[in-house]
Amino acid sequence: MKFIVAMQNKLNRIQAQALGCLKQKEGQNTIEYVLMLVVVVGVAGLAGVLIKKFMPDLFDQVKAKITGGMSEM
Repeated sequence: MKFIVAMQNKLNRIQAQALGCLKQKEGQNTIEYVLMLVVVVGVAGLAGVLIKKFMPDLFDQVKAKITGGMSEM
């Protein structure tokens, strides 16, 4: 019986140490910042591709409106 109690105490201490190691958050902030940077760069890149695709049409529309307005004067 003493052996079982001793083994259970030993297991409890091992579990407590393992949980203590998992709760340490050293380096977590750096990883979070890197992941956020990757997300921001990805979104900016995607926005850049979309803007590059639609900008010529937008500039043509603006130019047509300006030209149309100038001809009415």
